[in-house]
Amino acid sequence: MITCYINYEIDPDRIEEFETYAKLWIPLVEKFGGTHHGYFLPKESASDLAIALFSFPSLADYEKYRKDSMKDEACLAAFEYAKQTKCIRRYDRQFLRPVLR
Repeated sequence: MITCYINYEIDPDRIEEFETYAKLWIPLVEKFGGTHHGYFLPKESASDLAIALFSFPSLADYEKYRKDSMKDEACLAAFEYAKQTKCIRRYDRQFLRPVLR
């Protein structure tokens, strides 16, 4: 299993827009075989920090999702929504492996 950890720098004045964006992506990741663990928005932290976590069975499965999502109308609409609302300033993606019992 591989978990994708995305650290977003968001516009603090557009948190509602980012939350809408996040809600668009949760079912999309699941549509392509991933397990979404949620988005995490600012509470008692930096006002421009958000995080997303989702997993795929393997890096190959994740790469297939990335390739297929670039052709999916709903995914393209979600990308466009973020672009139009300018709710995301930048993001960094990292891949982690869980340590389970």
